[in-house]
Amino acid sequence: METFGLLLLPEFSMLPVTAAIEPMRLANRYANNELYRWQTVTLDGKPVQASCGIKIHPSLSAEELPAKSSIVVCGGENIQANTDKSVLNWLRRRSRLGDKIGSVCTGSHILAIAGLLNGYRCTIHWENQPSFSETFPDIDVSGNLYEIDRDRFTCAGGTAALDMMLAFMTSQQGEEVAAAVADMIIHAPIRHHSEHQRRSLPARIGTRHPKLNLIIQEMESNIEEPVSPAQLAKRVDLSPRQIERLFKRYLQRTPKRYYLELRLQKARLLLLQTEMSVINVALSCGFSSPSHFSKCYRAYYGRTPYRERGISSAAPTMEKETAAPVPGD
Repeated sequence: METFGLLLLPEFSMLPVTAAIEPMRLANRYANNELYRWQTVTLDGKPVQASCGIKIHPSLSAEELPAKSSIVVCGGENIQANTDKSVLNWLRRRSRLGDKIGSVCTGSHILAIAGLLNGYRCTIHWENQPSFSETFPDIDVSGNLYEIDRDRFTCAGGTAALDMMLAFMTSQQGEEVAAAVADMIIHAPIRHHSEHQRRSLPARIGTRHPKLNLIIQEMESNIEEPVSPAQLAKRVDLSPRQIERLFKRYLQRTPKRYYLELRLQKARLLLLQTEMSVINVALSCGFSSPSHFSKCYRAYYGRTPYRERGISSAAPTMEKETAAPVPGD
């Protein structure tokens, strides 16, 4: 029997927590045996509120969690503000005692601060990957659904927690148990860890036009040092005018505008999720002038980058539908 201790941080995301627990419950039911045991845990044993507003009364305090448990750090919103030194010290101590330690959603951020991901491959929710890579440049982070690397396991969050737990079951209990659980939760097929977290680019932009997809891939791969329109045109063997027509037809905006939106969206995530200075955020997103960055940001989001820092508790959503016109860049 394996025991999982789910460490619930303030504002944790509810979905990956339940997605991790339910497969264990159903595996026990299918086997008619206690294959898994789980405990919800907070550092002091007091209730904690999820990002959705539901308050959870934990089973145990951190100190009451049995030895040799597999610890799952459950993150969510405002992970930096909810990083407690006592939690870091507790995780380091449990690691020294030989516990397996992992995370779901933004919990990887906590593990990285604690130094528990050094030399390990990990993942984190796609929305947090840019800030994670900026903050921890030496840690090997992937865009996969989950990563299991020796005694560390990390998950992007959401329903990816199902696939990670099913992977554990496959290795520990066999394919029959994992398949039966997947059927019971109506989750088929079981996804491989290497699958990407986000929908494919064609699905996101609503078209499979190969040239357009290639151009956007180039844009997304070159945020810090934007590629000029002439360079983009050369790389896809089209003229700048042809590219303009493609963007107008399929995305109802110019290539310049689309590229600028990508850079501003990354900038917002960095402002919300890191302690980087506004100037460094601007440079990381391809703006050579902080004043121009501030002007573009305000036009798009309705507030300056400095004001964004003042309301960093707001959810980091992409506000494209209500965005005002942005000055050219």
